[in-house]
Amino acid sequence: MTNKEKKNDPYEALRYREFNVFLILRFAMVFAWSMQFIVIEWEVYSLTKNPLSLGIIGLMEVIPAVSMALFAGHIVDQREKKGLLVKCILGFSVISFGLFLLTWPKIVNGWSSTLILYSIYTLVFFGGLVRAFLGPTIFSLLSLIIPKKAYPNAATWSSSVWQIGAVMGPALAGFSINWVGVHWSMCLVFAFSILSLIALSQISKKPILNPKIGESIKESLTEGLTFVFKNQIVLGALSLDMIAVLFGGAVALLPIFAQDILKVGAEGFGILRAAPAVGAFITMLVSAYVPLYKNAGKKLLVAIFVFGLSIILFGFSTSFWLSVFALFLSGLADGISVVIRQTILQLKTPDHMRGRVGAVNSIFVGSSNELGAFESGATAKLMGTVTSVIFGGSVTLLTVIVTALKSPTFRNLDLHKDMQDHQNME
Repeated sequence: MTNKEKKNDPYEALRYREFNVFLILRFAMVFAWSMQFIVIEWEVYSLTKNPLSLGIIGLMEVIPAVSMALFAGHIVDQREKKGLLVKCILGFSVISFGLFLLTWPKIVNGWSSTLILYSIYTLVFFGGLVRAFLGPTIFSLLSLIIPKKAYPNAATWSSSVWQIGAVMGPALAGFSINWVGVHWSMCLVFAFSILSLIALSQISKKPILNPKIGESIKESLTEGLTFVFKNQIVLGALSLDMIAVLFGGAVALLPIFAQDILKVGAEGFGILRAAPAVGAFITMLVSAYVPLYKNAGKKLLVAIFVFGLSIILFGFSTSFWLSVFALFLSGLADGISVVIRQTILQLKTPDHMRGRVGAVNSIFVGSSNELGAFESGATAKLMGTVTSVIFGGSVTLLTVIVTALKSPTFRNLDLHKDMQDHQNME
């Protein structure tokens, strides 16, 4: 195989067995986590009929996830990754099984709605603690199962699979609620968590690459934060995506749109949640064959701008199928954004700092999903559901415009040289 063929091989990372297992593991966990979040959103809104209760779900998860993230990053860089990931998945499995019991009428018969609600919030809170460790661990493990020359291609496949799981989980949640109800939908979540544990058993233990084992927490965290905040490309990519997710989080309000605005019920809710999945799937196919590393800055800005426009369109729409199209477009654009951001992080992060950088990433982007849910719920309560969605999309557009005008370095970012450097490593 010539160097040119290697360079253009869209399946390079897939030629490593453990990476294929890793993709199964990652899809199963993201699918389970995102499906669980939507099932619980539906259950909580059905119990309360209060938009703010949807926001509180996000807040209950984001508080422990953010407060523990930096400490988790330090631990991840100091420990063996597979063993740590086993503990994370077991923790999630216990939580999902607990939610399965809380949605079982035979178990909660006679419980007040308030007791059920607070019990759900408690388990969601513990889920936030688990997720603080889960994100950095998975991010670090990826770099240990493939050679450096395959990083760009691996980042494309990994982020695409993440995106597919993140939108297919909620999509199936909508259909599953309609078909089998909330309780058995949670059983499916538990099953996917067990699948991810089985997949992980097929990955061998990896060496710890951090040369500073035993380093104090203060020194470790200072080094990680300094790296992120001094690297304008990494910081810019994280900040942009954070704003888009935080203020463009219209999907958190889909139970309201499905039940009260578009009036399409659980089945329509499933279609609305499925729409971004289709866009993300197209992104995965295209990005594997058409690399996004060239003119990455411009492509990322355009993708997030289109994402903002699609959210505004969704907010204005009173037509079910126009709303579906708007969400499809948001999934397409968000998929491109995720692929580029993950490629930037994989190429720019030193091996011994992946846990800490992954932790910062979880603060900026991962937790902003839940914080965005709280923002959406709170603004929906204050200014109305439709107005809050349009407001969020408008903030996203404004952020992209300001970034494009004020940061020519980011606007002109091209990862072509970084990609070549890594692919030349043997």
